[in-house]
Amino acid sequence: MPELPEVETVRRGLADRLSLFEIERVEVCRSRAIASSGGVDAFLVGLTGARVGTWSRRGKYLMAALEPDRGIWGVHLRMTGQFQWIEEPSTPCTHTRVRFWNPHGHELRFVDVRSFGEMWWVPPDVELTVGIPGLARLGPEPFSEAFNALYLKRQLKNSSRPIKTALLDQALVAGVGNIYADESLFSAGIPPLTPAGRLTLAQLERLRSSLVEVLTTSIGAGGTTFSDFRDLEGVNGNYGGQAWVYRRGGEPCRRCGTIIRRDKLSGRSTHWCPTCQG
Repeated sequence: MPELPEVETVRRGLADRLSLFEIERVEVCRSRAIASSGGVDAFLVGLTGARVGTWSRRGKYLMAALEPDRGIWGVHLRMTGQFQWIEEPSTPCTHTRVRFWNPHGHELRFVDVRSFGEMWWVPPDVELTVGIPGLARLGPEPFSEAFNALYLKRQLKNSSRPIKTALLDQALVAGVGNIYADESLFSAGIPPLTPAGRLTLAQLERLRSSLVEVLTTSIGAGGTTFSDFRDLEGVNGNYGGQAWVYRRGGEPCRRCGTIIRRDKLSGRSTHWCPTCQG
C-alpha cells in the first residue's frame, strides 16, 4: 500500500499536471470506486465542469479544491490505486475505474487492480471530515509541530502494544505504514516488539527524528520500489535500494553484518536487526 512518501509524490505529480485542469467529462467505470454521499450521480454532477485547483494531502488522503467554489475532490489510493496521464486516446485496461477528460482531450485515468481505492465529492457546504469520515480519525502529520516526543509519551502511556504496531495506527500518526515503520525503528535503534509504554522520552524523540528523516529521504527518492505504486508517468520510486531492513529478512545488516530478522507482528511482516536494535 502506498504510504506517505508515495502519496506525496502523487500529490506533486497531480499538482503539476492538473494545474488549471478543467474537467469536461467524467466516466465512472466501477461504481464502488465512489464512496461519497449521493454515489456516482452526485460525483458526476459535482466534478463535471469544475476546474481543479490546489492539491493537498492529509495522511494517505489526497484532496483537490474544485473551482469556482465547487467543493473538494478526495482520493484514497488504498492498496493498488494509481493515476495515469494519457495524452493520446487509448483503450483503457480492465482495471480502469474512473476517467477524467479536459477540453483538449487529455485524460487522467484512475487504475486500481484490487479495487479498494475510493473517491469522494464533498460539496462546498459540507464539512470535509463529514464528507470524508476517515479524515476525522487521523493523528497529526509526522512533519507537524504537534507530533513530538511529549505527544507520543502521552498517547503511549501504559500501552503494552509493540511500538511497531503503534506506528501503524493512523490515529497516532498519519501516513506511516509497514515500510517506514520498519526503517524508522532501525534508524532509532529500537526493537519493534518493545512495549510502546516503556519507551523513554529520549527514545521517543529519537524515533520521531528518525521517522521524519526516513520519510524526507523517501519523498526525495520519489517513494519506494516495494509496491505497485507508480507516479503519473508510470515510474516507481528509488527508495527501495536504500532500505536498511525492509524486505531484507535473511540478509546481512548493512551496518553490522548481523542477519536481518523477519517476524510476523499484528499480521504484518516486520524486519529488524537484533544487534543494531538490541
